[in-house]
Amino acid sequence: MRRSLTLLATGAALSLSAIPFAVNAAGGGGGGGGFSGSPSQSAPRYDASAEYQKGRTALQAKDYKKAIKAFKRSLSVASKNANAQYLLGFSYMKLDNHKKAKKPLEKAVKLSPGLIDAHRDLAITYHKLGNTEKANSTLGKLTAKQNACGDSCAEKAQLNAAVAAVQSTMGGNEQASLQLPQSFGLVDGQTSDAVYLSAVSLINEGQYEAALLELDEAGKTFGPHPDVLTYIGFANRKMKRFDIAEEYYQRALTVAPNHLGAIEYYGELKIERGDLAGAQQHLVRLEKLCAFGCYEAEELRRWITEAQSS
Repeated sequence: MRRSLTLLATGAALSLSAIPFAVNAAGGGGGGGGFSGSPSQSAPRYDASAEYQKGRTALQAKDYKKAIKAFKRSLSVASKNANAQYLLGFSYMKLDNHKKAKKPLEKAVKLSPGLIDAHRDLAITYHKLGNTEKANSTLGKLTAKQNACGDSCAEKAQLNAAVAAVQSTMGGNEQASLQLPQSFGLVDGQTSDAVYLSAVSLINEGQYEAALLELDEAGKTFGPHPDVLTYIGFANRKMKRFDIAEEYYQRALTVAPNHLGAIEYYGELKIERGDLAGAQQHLVRLEKLCAFGCYEAEELRRWITEAQSS
């Protein structure tokens, strides 16, 4: 039986970086393990999640130049984070620099097609730049989502607001593009900790699709945090979406090369895909990081032993 998630502190405000990475997921799969020692000397120059959160704080304080600087630093490590790409573009929009807003907004939409606010602001940006064809095309995608949503759709209000904002801007209302990102909400970290913990509970119960929705919400606050990325990989792996799982394990290890949980889980994925040699390489990494032994190395070793004997 694998460990359940426990908290390091009692009675203190939670921070995602203070939550140990562990899971007791239904149906087997590996143990957790977050940061257990000093950062590696080979770690990226910037902490992608910390810089993302600095950007959000600056955005909330309306210090858009500072926000841009922070989001760029985050993206220098985690370039595939759609949320950071979107908020970078949004920050440029707040400075009325639509030329620079266009590229990160386009990347955000490509990386996360369901990111409604990114579609909204990309359509507005195209309009501001005089690209009527692309503006109408992007608006068309939003209205198609709106029409397909239905009255009981959870995103109905957001889609209605997004379409209205684009149409208002195209009609000459200059204030439409100045609205704060509706889906991000700029909530506090403690609230998002609760969402994160709820996602882990759902994983423990085997409710992986529901967990992914909550991990996505937590990611809007914490950005490319390795724990969030690793759990997204884990949930997709349990649903046999191995390519997606591998991508998120790789993202986690890009921002935190020595993340024990990501290394272990990625090794387990290697076994599930028939790559025993690859799993062995992950075990070697864990053994180097855990000089005196650790749960993650023991768990991956168990998986390898079982695979060899089957």
